[in-house]
Amino acid sequence: MSEGKPPEIDSESRERIVRMFSGCQEVVGINHVESVLSGGLSHSGDRELVAYVGLEPSGKAHLGWMILADTIRNLIDEGVNVIILLADWHAWVNDKFGRDMEKISIASEYMSEMFRAILENPTEGKGPGEIQFIRASEVMDSGKYWERVLRCSKNMSLSRVRRTFSIMGRDEDSSDHDLAAFYYPALQAADIFELGVDIAFGGMDQRKAHMYMREVAEKNHWIKPTCIHTPMLSGLKGPGGRMDSFDHKMSKSDPGNAILLDDGIETIRSKMRKAFLEVGNQNSPVFEISKHVIIPKIGKITVSPDPKYGEASEWDDAQSFIDAVSDGTIHPLDAKMAIADGLSEVLSPISDHFSGQKELLESINNITGGN
Repeated sequence: MSEGKPPEIDSESRERIVRMFSGCQEVVGINHVESVLSGGLSHSGDRELVAYVGLEPSGKAHLGWMILADTIRNLIDEGVNVIILLADWHAWVNDKFGRDMEKISIASEYMSEMFRAILENPTEGKGPGEIQFIRASEVMDSGKYWERVLRCSKNMSLSRVRRTFSIMGRDEDSSDHDLAAFYYPALQAADIFELGVDIAFGGMDQRKAHMYMREVAEKNHWIKPTCIHTPMLSGLKGPGGRMDSFDHKMSKSDPGNAILLDDGIETIRSKMRKAFLEVGNQNSPVFEISKHVIIPKIGKITVSPDPKYGEASEWDDAQSFIDAVSDGTIHPLDAKMAIADGLSEVLSPISDHFSGQKELLESINNITGGN
C-alpha cells in the first residue's frame, strides 16, 4: 500500500483514531487505518479493522499488561476486532519453560483468562468490537503460513535479523548457536500477514519486530499495517524515566522488580517499599505507575500519612502528585504506600475473577514456582 499523501478523512473518523490510539507512545504508518476509515479495503479485503498483539505464554502477568489492555479496550470500543495471539511456538523457540509445550499450553490458558479478567469478559468472536484468542500453533497449520515465513526471511541479512533480537529479550550476540532464533522475526511477521492484520501493536520493545515486518511488506509489495506502541513500565528497582530502555523494563522474570497481577496487598506494599524513589528526582517507577495506571484507572491518588507527620491529601492528576513528592511536600514512603493502596484497588477485580479459577492458578503457580 502506498505511503504517500494520507487520504482525506472526516472529523468523526479523525476523532475515532484519536480515541483508538490514546495512550500510545508511538504510531507508525497511520495511512493504512486512515485509508480504511475513508472507505478503502482493510487487509482482509473487507472494510473492518483487525488489530493484533502477539504475546509469548511464558509466565505470570505483570502490571505492564494493564497498559496493553487499555489499548485493547480502546480498540474494542471503536469497533475493531482484536486478536490476542498466544505465541506458543515463539515461546518454545525462545526457550521458555525448557521448551516444554505442555507447560507453555498451561501458560496460554492462563494468559487468555488473565485478559478476560482485565477486560471484564469482553465479547469473543470475529465481529467488530470483539476479541479472539488464537494460538500460534493453530495459525501455523495453514498451508500458506510457511511460505510466508520463507518470504519474510528472503533478502534479510543475518545482521538485520540480529538487530531484532531485543524482541526476545536477547542481545545481538546471544543466538549464533541457535538457528531457530533467527526465524523468530520472520515468524512474527508471517503471523501478521497470515491473520490479515490492519493494526499491529505491543509495547515499545516490539518496535524492531514491527519495523522488520514493514520492511518485509515493502520488499514484497504487501499491505503495511499501522503499528502502535504503548509505553513500558520500568522495573521497580531502577530509576525510571527510561521507558525506551528495555534493559530496565518491568519483567516477570524478576518478580521482586515487578508488580504481578495476582500480588496481594502485603506483597505489593513490600515491593513498593523497596521501589526506587528519591526527593528531587522526577524519574521513578512509582511515578510511572501513578501516571499510567492509578490516575487512568481510579482518577485520584490518596495519600494517608501517619497523623503525626501530616494530613491526608488527594491528587487528581499525576504530575501534581509527582511534583509534591519531588519537592518534599509528600514523604517518599507515604507516596509509595499511596500507590500500593491504589494498585490493590485496581487489581482486586482480577483477584475476584480468579477466585473461580483455582485449578488454573494452581497449575500456573506449579510451573512458575508461584512467581
